[in-house]
Amino acid sequence: MSYKINAYCRKFTLVLSFMLLCLIGKSQYNFAEVDQVLTDNQKTLGNSLVTLIYKDGKLIYQKATGEFNIKTKAPIASCSKWLTAALVMTFVEEGKISLDDKVSTYLPVFETYGKSYITIRQCLSHQTGIADNQKAIAKILERRKFESLEAEVNAFAKKEIAANPGTSFFYGSIGLNIAGRVLEVVAKKKFDALMKQRIFTPLNMKYSSFTPEDYDNSVNPSGGAVSTAGDYMNFLSMILDKGTFMGKRILSEASITQMQTIQNKSVSKKYSPKITESYQYGLGEWIEETDSKGNSIVISSPGLFGAWPYIDKCRNYACIIFIKRDLDEEQKEIHLALKKAIDKQIAGTCN
Repeated sequence: MSYKINAYCRKFTLVLSFMLLCLIGKSQYNFAEVDQVLTDNQKTLGNSLVTLIYKDGKLIYQKATGEFNIKTKAPIASCSKWLTAALVMTFVEEGKISLDDKVSTYLPVFETYGKSYITIRQCLSHQTGIADNQKAIAKILERRKFESLEAEVNAFAKKEIAANPGTSFFYGSIGLNIAGRVLEVVAKKKFDALMKQRIFTPLNMKYSSFTPEDYDNSVNPSGGAVSTAGDYMNFLSMILDKGTFMGKRILSEASITQMQTIQNKSVSKKYSPKITESYQYGLGEWIEETDSKGNSIVISSPGLFGAWPYIDKCRNYACIIFIKRDLDEEQKEIHLALKKAIDKQIAGTCN
């Protein structure tokens, strides 16, 4: 009997010690104000949301309400662009393509229709110069016509040129989808298969996919991903940890730096969504804040359908909020309030 009691005591002591370690780990942060921001804005954000904060190799905050949890799958719209840019960089690192290669090298149809000077870099930074439609509904209706990414991109080649490549910034779906098609040609594999092989599987993003669903039969590199808050946080942690995930290198530090470098600083800005009008753009991601030298310190990729992932490099943390409401200017203010509340608890290192 005494042996059993001692065994139970040892088990209890181990469990208690673990619980105390967890409490010590969390005690340095007080996210009561974060909770309050989310509660005060529940009407705008909706009843279903997930908010995660990652720092120093672990989640330091997690909140889920309503129908959402860390594994709930949802379309993430333009958050897809960050993923696509990362996939492109894996090909750049292998020397299979260069950011400054002309798209027409891989897609001759662009030379046929007088667009031979568009580069892959310009595709990833919305500077192709090809006329685009900024209305989301019109874009969705137009995409229904295409049975494949190849067919859609061939149609882009036939569109009118609104500006010379590299001279204007027009946020949309054209550039990232062209880049995605280039990868298909280079690898002789479908885009969604490449994403699974090179990004989703290595990052343990097992609930994520670019495989088309519902009415849309054409893969959409710029806005067609489905993911979860937990999966996307794996991607963010890799970016934050300079290209590594669980000890395995996914991207080089040079690629991470390239993606986070402003690409549209000296060009005419023709169109940005209202919630991002004050931001700069890198490769597949927005640059919300820069330091005194112009280096990016806060990067993000908000999506129309309610996901807003971002990284604060000064405070060395990543955050994502998943909601079921389309993003608007009011939600941007909530995003800023939420970030302000988080930043109060995490000291910055930038001057």
